[in-house]
Amino acid sequence: MRVALCQIEVGDDPGENLKRMLDALAEAAEADLAVFPEAAQVRFGNDLAAVAEPLDGPFVGALSEAAREHGTAVVAGVFEPAPDGRVYNTVVGIDASGELVGSYRKIHMFDAFGDHESEDVAPGDRPVVVELAGTRIGLITCYDVRFPELARALVDLGAQLLVVPAAWGQGVFKEEHWTTLVRARAIENTTWVVAVDKAPDTTRPPRGAPGGVGRSQLIDPMGTVLADLGPFPSVRVAEIDPETAARVRAVLPALEHRRPDLFQR
Repeated sequence: MRVALCQIEVGDDPGENLKRMLDALAEAAEADLAVFPEAAQVRFGNDLAAVAEPLDGPFVGALSEAAREHGTAVVAGVFEPAPDGRVYNTVVGIDASGELVGSYRKIHMFDAFGDHESEDVAPGDRPVVVELAGTRIGLITCYDVRFPELARALVDLGAQLLVVPAAWGQGVFKEEHWTTLVRARAIENTTWVVAVDKAPDTTRPPRGAPGGVGRSQLIDPMGTVLADLGPFPSVRVAEIDPETAARVRAVLPALEHRRPDLFQR
């Protein structure tokens, strides 16, 4: 499978952000799957409720049309309205025919390092695996990657690939955490990980601190980083060999060696 890591800039205008996404998708047209950051619709610090749309709204509709035009499946972060006036931080999975085949609402709220995501965002309540480009894909959003039990649950649900869209916070040691955590999720689950962060903010958002550290990565089931996009906007198409996981698990059958009988509550 050919996957495109679309490390785009995300600003305050949803129309401009959509154009960046469509341009990146055109650039990645030879890919089977294109992965975009969390909150690609608009960056954090804006009035998210004013921007949020139902998943059958025009923003996701435009992505679906582009996916169909290019024959490329899409994973991307958007905002949808929540019943309590907040929004859901949602990742959509759109197949190459343009059909929305699934969506995941971020479970873990980033109420850390001085941020308070839960003030604006309502949490989801279930892990989600979608099938795109003939592959079962487990969805993990940004801060979720700090919780290994979610990645393990997705693998137990049959995920062959973990995809991590992010808008990772800038700050001391943050980049180190990002690169360590996404690699750890690959190693401990002996699975492929596609981790796509947005390109770093170069201006301060209307509210809060700048986000994005870049460093989007493709990591194989042994933990080898096969692509690292660095700090600048970039689109990179790379190959995923589905047989690699089987070869790694043949010599490192850690998933078979688990003892859930000792750790279940």
